[in-house]
Amino acid sequence: MPQGAALSESVVWRAGSVAMAFTVADYTVFVLLLVFSSAIGLFYALSGGRQRTVQEFLLANRSMSFLPVALSLLATFQSAVAILGVPAEIYRFGTEYWFLGCCYFLGLLIPAHVFIPVFYRLHLTSTYEYLELRFNKAVRVCGTVTFIFQMCWLPGPHPFLMAGVFFAVTQFDLWGAVLTMGLVCTLYTTLGGLKAVIWTDVFQTLVMFAGQLAVIVVGTIKVGSMGRVWQLAADQGKISGIDLNPDPFERHTFWTLAIGGVFMMLSLYGVNQAQVQRYLSSRTEREAVLSCYAVFPCQQVVLCLSCLTGLVMFAYYQEHPLTAAQSQASSDQLVLYFVMDVLKDLPGLPGLFVACLFSGSLSTISSAFNSLATVTMEDLIHPYFPGLRESRATLLSKLLALSYGLLCLGMAYLSSMMGPMLQAAISIFGMVGGPLLGLFCLGMFFPCANPTGAIAGLAAGLAMAFWIGIGSLVSNLRAAPSALPLSNITDFPQASSLNTAIATTLLTSTPAPKRLSGLQKFYNLSYMWYSAHNSTTVILVGLLVSLLTGTCRGAPATINPRTIYPVLPRLLCCLPQKYRERLSCGVVCSAEVSGWELCECGAAGQGRP
Repeated sequence: MPQGAALSESVVWRAGSVAMAFTVADYTVFVLLLVFSSAIGLFYALSGGRQRTVQEFLLANRSMSFLPVALSLLATFQSAVAILGVPAEIYRFGTEYWFLGCCYFLGLLIPAHVFIPVFYRLHLTSTYEYLELRFNKAVRVCGTVTFIFQMCWLPGPHPFLMAGVFFAVTQFDLWGAVLTMGLVCTLYTTLGGLKAVIWTDVFQTLVMFAGQLAVIVVGTIKVGSMGRVWQLAADQGKISGIDLNPDPFERHTFWTLAIGGVFMMLSLYGVNQAQVQRYLSSRTEREAVLSCYAVFPCQQVVLCLSCLTGLVMFAYYQEHPLTAAQSQASSDQLVLYFVMDVLKDLPGLPGLFVACLFSGSLSTISSAFNSLATVTMEDLIHPYFPGLRESRATLLSKLLALSYGLLCLGMAYLSSMMGPMLQAAISIFGMVGGPLLGLFCLGMFFPCANPTGAIAGLAAGLAMAFWIGIGSLVSNLRAAPSALPLSNITDFPQASSLNTAIATTLLTSTPAPKRLSGLQKFYNLSYMWYSAHNSTTVILVGLLVSLLTGTCRGAPATINPRTIYPVLPRLLCCLPQKYRERLSCGVVCSAEVSGWELCECGAAGQGRP
């Protein structure tokens, strides 16, 4: 028997232990999700401008209002891994993870007032156009290739893993579920463009809210009340206080979640193409900023629902002891057991929760398709074929979206044969987010940085990311070689929590081993600090190489002031003027980007070139 088939059977057999029969109502709810998602794509393919221009297909003609954009921003990285992983985390370790909500304020305020104004006023389509405007074409290509490498690993495992979940509750053919999920997602993304993706995200976000809310309400009723849930959790020590331990090697503390989480949020909501593309689709800059503000309460609600699900699950199993099969299940499988236990007498609600899981994965996959098609078209094709006609460019963009959809199906098949390497494949996304954040911060905040420094910094950041990430992964696998059953889509060792790219996602893990030293200690750096550590590496190496290769040589003449956000002159406004001017490397700040008539260094800001 081929290895891939053997692994697939392993997934099916293990997931099958959770199996419950779907009713007609459950199947109806699930099919309606797929039908409505496809119908939205067909609607935008046949209405309006019918996706006849690149701007309409990739940026929705820059016509979106803030609310649908905000809900799409929320859905993009709110995958099924988060919907299962966060309740499992709360069930096992208590409410410490809830403090992640503290990072959302700065993690969304900074993009709203720093990144969005710069990107929107440059009239970009791809985020990586900025890198050419700030540095040169070589830096742009390096950033684009890095992003494509990052995103190509994201869509593939999701259909395969979600098909395993679907099999667990329906016994439906595993690969039939993979094909259905991949083809539906490819259909509405290819036909309807970004506008279809955004409105489908809105619909799927509402489904996610409804599914989680149904589980919480019914589970709370079966326990008795929310007060009873809280009391049972508190009696067992699951209600966490504020842990102010500053040790960065502690997996979760207040500082790890509230400060390290800011960098994670910036890598997602500040510079990631999938999110920036949504900002750029807004009809005005004000609408783009409002969408970022609107995400804040939505993120808090999502985090609250996920954490409450974990608490209700814990309280339910205090009142209703686990069966023998359930006691052997991983924590993410236990979430499925819990859902089926509390919803089994209510036809349609199990189907709603499974639709909730699929909605999370569909939104993540479609966002990946659309963003990959955009950067490939705008950064790798259009610059080298500037005379390409609009109709051909639009057709090519659609073909790229279709190609990435088919690639997703291929990656799903590859995922079935990867075994333990599937964990590393998912983790690659989180490894690359920090270095890309560092590259954009280097260009935007430090006028002294040059192209050589930018490329060297990105290379150093990626090397550091993969060194820590893979080293941590290997270290944990050696310590617990049996801790990675393939069917456990969230129950990975600590290293796999590198997948910080999925917004509030947590890949549930075990506590870090104690009394480590040397590299073993270094490899146990909390995953929440990865983005901060790797982006800082890019900035420091980039500045050092820029200094060694000539930082300010010709800078005022060669740097577009609209690509600079003068953060250092503002933060250090009490320094003498000559030092502030040195921090700006002689680059005159642009009033259009800064939003002020005068720069902090006292030089008059200039308008649009």
